Amino acid sequence: MKPTLVKTLLAATIAFAPLPAVAASNTEMATIPVSALSTTGDTAIDAAVERFYAQHANAPLWLKNGPASPVAVALLRTLRRAPYDGLSIGPQLADEIQAALALTNDRPSAARAERLMSAAWLRYVATLYAPARGMTYNDPRLSPHAPAPGYVLEQAARASSLPDHLAAVSAVSPMYAELRDVAWAQAQLSGYAHPDARIVANLDRLRALPATGRFILVNAATQRLSMVQDGRVVDTMKVVVGRPDAQTPMVASTIWYATFNPYWNIPSDLGRKLIAPHVVKTGISWLKKNGYEVIADWEAPAVLPASSVNWKGVMAGTSEVKLRELPGAANSMGVVKFNFNNPQGIYLHDTNNRALFDQNQRTLSNGCVRLEDAKRLGRWLGGNMIAPAADPELNVRLPQGTPVFISYITARADNGQIAFSDDVYHRDTSDDRVASR
Repeated sequence: MKPTLVKTLLAATIAFAPLPAVAASNTEMATIPVSALSTTGDTAIDAAVERFYAQHANAPLWLKNGPASPVAVALLRTLRRAPYDGLSIGPQLADEIQAALALTNDRPSAARAERLMSAAWLRYVATLYAPARGMTYNDPRLSPHAPAPGYVLEQAARASSLPDHLAAVSAVSPMYAELRDVAWAQAQLSGYAHPDARIVANLDRLRALPATGRFILVNAATQRLSMVQDGRVVDTMKVVVGRPDAQTPMVASTIWYATFNPYWNIPSDLGRKLIAPHVVKTGISWLKKNGYEVIADWEAPAVLPASSVNWKGVMAGTSEVKLRELPGAANSMGVVKFNFNNPQGIYLHDTNNRALFDQNQRTLSNGCVRLEDAKRLGRWLGGNMIAPAADPELNVRLPQGTPVFISYITARADNGQIAFSDDVYHRDTSDDRVASR
């Protein structure tokens, strides 16, 4: 499908039944409980709608220029497309509104439609702000919070162009709108009624991304990192992410500093499988020779004598040990890492193994994200990427915090078509993220 055809389809309106050309007056708008007419079943929405119209002397918001006005058509079109946005009942709400508009030619019917339209818009907006399934929000400022219903309606009432306002809100972000609109246009062309579950899952993940500002997007599905400014990718690089049996989780957090000359705190399972057998076989001198040391605790890392550890027990899984790799040329973290708050201990880091980036499939790590060019990312974050000293684990504050979203995007718009990446973690089909709200 050509891009021009996509635009033509998106601009086209859906064929509706004939609607009465009547505008509701301020004085004749009846107060009708939305709950009696709508499938939203949300008393908070019902109350917000009634409060809004009471505060505005029952003045119409959607139908001031009649039920066939551009804004009414735009809202109905938005609701019919809403399953792509996660609101599965959108078409049903559109049918209710259309029935209310077409039922009779009297003022009470217009009043019913007005309130249904406001309630449906509130339900739609709330869906856009729902947290992405599977995403852990470790910075509260990045967690989506739906605006209050009254505020949503007031913003609509104050908009200089209500159709433009609807379009701006429903766009969410450039990456999101591009995928959804191409998928919707293709569905209209083919006559397919239900959205592809993979598209719904990917749009759910894309809604987590900001529309404005700077942020990092790590896509575990494609093993690439993107530097994004106001919704547009300005730079990208390869990354290595977790193996299918050690998947990199979906995380939203903020990077505040770079750590030069980092230690590598070795996960317990790797210490058991990779380190302990060498120590048991060749003795504790192997640790010093290869740049490892035993510590008491991750938070207060006092160094302990290796002789104090039951290494056979560690290898058998009956004893625990905390190990770290010392900074240096052989360190798996490379020369710098970027920490961010998350309970899984995931971070972005340099690497001493450049050959990994020559592979097409880079699901090779234990969960953390290895960077093709850590210094280039650091410079984009505002750092000069020169270690201030040779001391280990030097934290250098960056000029500003930058959000980082580790996600899993397997679908993208490509010249008017939908392209899918391999579902390497089987997340598109193996869980309930494909279900619409």
